[in-house]
Amino acid sequence: MAGKDRILVLGPTGAIGRHIVWASVKAGNPTYVLVRDTPANVNKPRLVTAANPETRDELLQNFQNSGVFLIQGDMNDHQSLVNAIKQVDVVICSFGRLLIEDQVKIIAAIKEAGNVKRFFPSEFGLDVDRHDAVEPVREVFEEKAKIRRVIEAEGVPYTYLCCHAFTGYFLRNLAQIDITVPPRDKIFIQGDGNVKGAYVTEADVGTYTVEAVNDPNTLNKAVHIRLPANYLTLNEIVSLWEKKIGKRLEKIYVPEEKVLKDIQELSFPNNYLLALYHSQQIRGDAVYEIDPSKDVEASEAYPNVKYTTVDEYLNQFL
Repeated sequence: MAGKDRILVLGPTGAIGRHIVWASVKAGNPTYVLVRDTPANVNKPRLVTAANPETRDELLQNFQNSGVFLIQGDMNDHQSLVNAIKQVDVVICSFGRLLIEDQVKIIAAIKEAGNVKRFFPSEFGLDVDRHDAVEPVREVFEEKAKIRRVIEAEGVPYTYLCCHAFTGYFLRNLAQIDITVPPRDKIFIQGDGNVKGAYVTEADVGTYTVEAVNDPNTLNKAVHIRLPANYLTLNEIVSLWEKKIGKRLEKIYVPEEKVLKDIQELSFPNNYLLALYHSQQIRGDAVYEIDPSKDVEASEAYPNVKYTTVDEYLNQFL
């Protein structure tokens, strides 16, 4: 019996990459990470740091202790990238928003290496071919969609992973600006609060990503993570939180016109976060029908995965 596919994770110390690495190790896939000599200097929002307190050096040491293969290389060094890719079967990219377009370099290296069974580009959000988001996030989604078209045009085998709302960005603060824990007094709710959103922990994104790696049925398809217990409106989530803390929150419903005005006036990262919340909570970008010929619903394909529910996730803040 053949062994499991060897997985290379690019961006392994980021908010989602680290969880893909651990999920790969747990699943028994030989796991490789590409490590730069000099780490990128990225100013991370407080939400990201709060959800991922482990430092880069701590992570890399823990990876190594767990049998992960660390490969020195750089996306901007074509030959080092080709050499790394030749050692694996599957390449997963988890780069952040500033490096989306640079994935053309990875595609070129995959083509030259000639051995990759599957490429997972940096998606890990809503379905970029199904959205009605506004700037500044629209530009990022359009860049991701362009990378999809390059992958398809080059004939690179792929899987797109659409996971929607990370709990670390959307749930630990109940989609509020400038806080990193759920509010206990009042809450601002975009729109009427009745639009369904899809929430998932970053760790579960890692698990479902590796499930998709090991599933031949996801080849050249998009995998959608919309978990039944986590497919909720913000009103439903607030109600869950109120029951846990034993008090009612003051609810301030913000009309779309005011949300759009705030997005235009705020600076990064708050304008970006607010636009993400707007995409899901008002425009309903997690609400759509999938096409079985090109889409896979993760909860149906992998019913044995025990994912963290929204209800369970909120318990850590009590």
